[in-house]
Amino acid sequence: MSLNTKDLKEITVRGIVLGALITLVFTASNVYLGLKVGLTFSSSIPAAVISMAVLGLFSRSSILENNMVQTQASAAGTLSATIFVLPALLMVGYWQSFPFWQTMMICGAGGMLGVVFSIPLRRTMIVNSDLPYPEGVAAAEILKVAHDNEEKNESGAKSILWGGAVASAFTFITGGFQLLASGASYWLRSDKVIFQFPMSFSLALMSAGYLMGLMAGVAMLIGAILAWFGFVPYLMFTSDIQQTVSTDQLISMANALWKDQVRFIGAGTLAIASVWTLLTLFKPMIHGVKLSFQALRDKTITQERTDRDLSAGALIAVLLASLVVLVISFYSFVDDAPVSNLYAWGLVLFSVVAIFIIGFFIAAACGYMAGLIGSSNSPISGIGIVAVIVVSVLLLLLTEQLISTDEGKKFAMALAIFITSGVVAVAAIANDNLQDLKTGYLVGATPRSQQVALLIGCVVGAIVIAPILDVLYQAYGLAGAVLPREGMDTTSMLSAPQATLMKTIATGIFSHQLDWTMFVIGLIVGAIFIVIDGVLSYSSKTLRISALAVGLGIYLPVDITMAIVVGSLLNWIISCRVKSKKLAKDEETKMLADTNRRGVLIASGFIVGESLVGVLLAIVILISLSLGLSDTPFSLDRYLVPMFGSALPVLKNSLGLLVFIVVCAVFFKKTFDKK
Repeated sequence: MSLNTKDLKEITVRGIVLGALITLVFTASNVYLGLKVGLTFSSSIPAAVISMAVLGLFSRSSILENNMVQTQASAAGTLSATIFVLPALLMVGYWQSFPFWQTMMICGAGGMLGVVFSIPLRRTMIVNSDLPYPEGVAAAEILKVAHDNEEKNESGAKSILWGGAVASAFTFITGGFQLLASGASYWLRSDKVIFQFPMSFSLALMSAGYLMGLMAGVAMLIGAILAWFGFVPYLMFTSDIQQTVSTDQLISMANALWKDQVRFIGAGTLAIASVWTLLTLFKPMIHGVKLSFQALRDKTITQERTDRDLSAGALIAVLLASLVVLVISFYSFVDDAPVSNLYAWGLVLFSVVAIFIIGFFIAAACGYMAGLIGSSNSPISGIGIVAVIVVSVLLLLLTEQLISTDEGKKFAMALAIFITSGVVAVAAIANDNLQDLKTGYLVGATPRSQQVALLIGCVVGAIVIAPILDVLYQAYGLAGAVLPREGMDTTSMLSAPQATLMKTIATGIFSHQLDWTMFVIGLIVGAIFIVIDGVLSYSSKTLRISALAVGLGIYLPVDITMAIVVGSLLNWIISCRVKSKKLAKDEETKMLADTNRRGVLIASGFIVGESLVGVLLAIVILISLSLGLSDTPFSLDRYLVPMFGSALPVLKNSLGLLVFIVVCAVFFKKTFDKK
């Protein structure tokens, strides 16, 4: 690394203040988008870009100061993933609003545990691992290019700016003006069975695939094929569907089958693959922990600045503080429950231990998934599904007598959901933390300073999540929950799809009506691919099929998967073109490195451009809705529909696909030096 970062300041007062302000904006945007459409975005890269723009106005700002700002802001933005679970408490009727202290404490304590649990994983998953960490690498490239004026990096800046400009324009045209479709699907019907051929035109997803590489993309493709050419058609064929059903109805049925059943197969595959990943990482992880504590005990061991984590005393202090906050949070939650004081304390103890144990294992799994496909695409809601199932089953055994009454059943379901929200907070921060630590590793940051920034981000994020949730609930209401006031317009109600699913699972378990078949099938599928990957590992060092990536292919929406697959194939095609030139070994190695660097820079620009415009659109939409206006304020459909009528969707899909193909072709060309 060409950057000399030894004497640069890292954590500053102005950086903390700026990080807090960015946190407020990104958390609000993420909470709103998560409740409305079930999606959130990683705020690392947009935060890095905004930080560089603002701190650039001051003298002596540094790459490490910018890195700390994006670390703090991304942690808080990521913590908003708890909204995938918390609204379910209103849906089961246990909460009537989002109480500030309980929400803040569960989010803050869970987030801080996520930081603590991911620290022992740093050496194993970052220093001694070849995981791609797409967003972490992209953020590092952006920071390095901005702070290094060497000729090579000036060329790199142009690559990032070009990618950012193209992605920004494309995203605004698709998501803002809605002149082009952001994705398209082609459906092929055969009697009462239908097959889907979809594609998202997201340049950020395509870039994530490029950074992941071929084998991860192939594994995800296998998962998508299993889902949409195996499980969904089979379920449709064996269902009582009349052949006279229209194609539109058949499409709705296929989507419902994937959402309500096949997705649970993906969750089962992710569960067993995550456990297997933990087992394979356990030995090197323990070795890394031993090295850390050995360095702390033996003062003669000199650690490099870039290899210093929080001290053992600080880790224990944060851990104990988190546990105390969790105890207070859960005691306040069960205080009004229809149980004795002794039984209440037993439930508090169970809740804290459950978050601690389940959170640790899930933190490692999420860190691995973030390293594989990035924070934005890591299926936190899938982790939430696994967590709510495990917690609900355990609680069911402990509260068998309690759930004999409706009041007791409601409390047990609510407690399972509240525990799951803490687990998701742990998972989300661990997911983000390792991505940020990868960025810091590449730019020469001190891990200890980043970990402090992450803890600050968790506290700030926890403070703002509850008020934002309550404001949005009071303004729009939530699907499946009691309306906050009579006479509300239900057409603008927030759907909160993941929270609805969490409530459905918890209700099904406590009423003994949940069908476990799909989840068990997922476990079997995951076990099969673990065996296949193990066999391949003996015959080839490069040919691998990750069971985790297969599970992601089943679980994630297929249009997202296909965009990632396109990016991974593009990476492979570029490598093949270099190798086809039949250069000398050293020349081929240099050319591969050069083309990959340009590809990473352009891909980083795509991720930056789409992320920034996504944030800006979210803020504008939020303001528009607060004024009682449309949720598509820039849409030109009111002019286009009268002109093109029913042909407009086909036209948008065709043009969107054409532009996406053209951008991919130009991306391919620009990765090669003109010389």
